[in-house]
Amino acid sequence: MESRPEFDKITSFDEFTKYYWYREELSQICKSLGLEYRGTKQELNYIIEQYFKGNLIKKSSIKNEKKQVENITLDTPLLECGFSFNAKFREYFAVLTGISPFKFTADMATVWRKVKRENDLSFTIQDMLKVYYGKSDYAKYDNSVCQWNQFLKDFCADENSCNYSNKLKVASILWKEVRNSRNEKIYSKNLLTEYADKIKEYCK
Repeated sequence: MESRPEFDKITSFDEFTKYYWYREELSQICKSLGLEYRGTKQELNYIIEQYFKGNLIKKSSIKNEKKQVENITLDTPLLECGFSFNAKFREYFAVLTGISPFKFTADMATVWRKVKRENDLSFTIQDMLKVYYGKSDYAKYDNSVCQWNQFLKDFCADENSCNYSNKLKVASILWKEVRNSRNEKIYSKNLLTEYADKIKEYCK
């Protein structure tokens, strides 16, 4: 299985995405490049993607003056009404949707981060409502951040995992190998055979 190269040896974003990177690693990469290094894993991936395209997203130092709009309508831009995931807007969206209690979705949170990051003054309450109903592709929550959790869950669900004294340790060893490879980031019982030498000390 091919091991993951150092970042400075990678020549394209396509190559970069073939490997698994922790959020902390992405943050360090961005920091070393003088780019914005705060944000979610998805946001940092976007910054690195732009880096490979020649667009450098520098650390944000501009503080936006927030205007508070009292009379909020569907056409009100999010950045101009003090929008946040608080009780006030939860109640507002509950009225709009007729759903109470209203819960903001992961996609809505991802969209809101993008709106703030890009200072998108054209994105309105109506646009956010479309996101809630799944009628917008403005931004989507990246489920890949859950890959390790799913890997661990699948490993523990495999009856063969009972043959090891420290399941978490064995899973993390296997995950490290998969993470640094070009293979799909999923658990397979074949990994127990492929990396038997690395986990044999944990056999019961």
